[in-house]
Amino acid sequence: MHIAPYDNLNKPIVDIDNEFVPLNYFNIVKLKKGEVFEYSISGYETCIVPATGTVSVDIEGKNFDQLGNRDIDVWNGEPEGAYVPVGAKVRIVCQSEKTETFIAGAKYDKVLEPFDVREAEIDLVQYGSDETKTHRKIKHILGANQHGKVGRLLVSELFTVGQGGWSGFPSHKHDTDRLPDETRHDETYNFRFKPNYGSGLQMLQREDNKPGDAYHIMDGSTMLIDKGYHPCAVLPGYEMYYFTILGGLSQRSLKQYFQPTHEEQLHTIPGIMDMVAKFK
Repeated sequence: MHIAPYDNLNKPIVDIDNEFVPLNYFNIVKLKKGEVFEYSISGYETCIVPATGTVSVDIEGKNFDQLGNRDIDVWNGEPEGAYVPVGAKVRIVCQSEKTETFIAGAKYDKVLEPFDVREAEIDLVQYGSDETKTHRKIKHILGANQHGKVGRLLVSELFTVGQGGWSGFPSHKHDTDRLPDETRHDETYNFRFKPNYGSGLQMLQREDNKPGDAYHIMDGSTMLIDKGYHPCAVLPGYEMYYFTILGGLSQRSLKQYFQPTHEEQLHTIPGIMDMVAKFK
């Protein structure tokens, strides 16, 4: 499902028990200096990631100050985040002139400990090539490095490297729990383009070798991936970013199932298996 860009007025774009991606939660919070946003979500663990600006985050009395260091856009610096346990009371205060802050969530039933992830702790993966039009950089905020501290939530930022190209290829899916071949992980994206009038394409193919759907994605578009194979592309001349939320049904580690028709392409993309190994 594609949700076109709109002003969500600090209300969830993907609320709890969403019809398409019930394992996910997503909100964008925009604040000016000194403004406050508070929340508590029962049944979902969350992660606070400033897209731009700097915030202080108080989680049940534990404070994480000066979170976030990007002042122009998501290309201007490295991400930082704060993990929020299920049901915790949170207070976010804008410390910069303004902030746009992502709140990502996944359904979970246990209460863990809050923590922050600073720039030096981001797990970076770069793979693909310009020749195969698959050059991509992934910055894991809640990735393999935090595996023992998080329940079911994976949070990353994905960038196309250069201008134009494909992401999420070879086409893969993760909509069915059938270990060891595949896990059920609902997925939510929020896209940004540079320049911001750029755009791209999100494919969603339900079954191998049968026609699927295609969506025109723009700066601020949100995609809900409930099932099927889902590569995406950016137009030539533009760069693409997408904030990625994955919530697992039965485990945190993601097991992707690559589309049989295109599986041989795994051997043409440099470093792709290193990328696969980091989603755990």
